[in-house]
Amino acid sequence: MVLVTTGVQDRGRWQSVAEPASGREPRTRLEEAGDSMAAQCEVCGKKPASGNNVSHANNRTKRRFLPNLQRVRAVIDGRTKHVRVCTRCIRSGKVTKVA
Repeated sequence: MVLVTTGVQDRGRWQSVAEPASGREPRTRLEEAGDSMAAQCEVCGKKPASGNNVSHANNRTKRRFLPNLQRVRAVIDGRTKHVRVCTRCIRSGKVTKVA
């Protein structure tokens, strides 16, 4: 990725600002690695929930409850496709798995 720096005047000072040469937003580290897929079920849309870890001394720290996603081959619109779906959608029959 090539970045072009341009000068921007802010409060009487010139600052160097990095802009992508292609004219689009710079990519994050996850997008460059190809792992930009969110932890979200493609059928029901279930996402991570937030809550607290509670210790015996009642100390609370933030944590995330992630959905149990599985990558399965399923029939979608008459075609076979790999999808990431939660186990509840698989169990309830919302997804038709390919044998």
